[in-house]
Amino acid sequence: MKLSRPVSWFLLAFGVWSWVIWITFVKNLWNNGSKLAFDETSGDPTPYFWVHLTLAVVSFVLGTAVGVIGLRGVRALRRKS
Repeated sequence: MKLSRPVSWFLLAFGVWSWVIWITFVKNLWNNGSKLAFDETSGDPTPYFWVHLTLAVVSFVLGTAVGVIGLRGVRALRRKS
């Protein structure tokens, strides 16, 4: 399958964007600004923390996969030019 130049760059940018957004989210989750991520008495992670950490990990994996597809598309177009 051939990807066009704009699609390849979009996928690559989406992968990078996904990492930037979710790294920021995980930092904020870890810092517990909302007081929902960790139990205030024991300091243990709450179900809120685990659900959102799982969302972040899945997004890292999907963002990486999409970004790699975009990178491969960009590299293939450069080799062809």
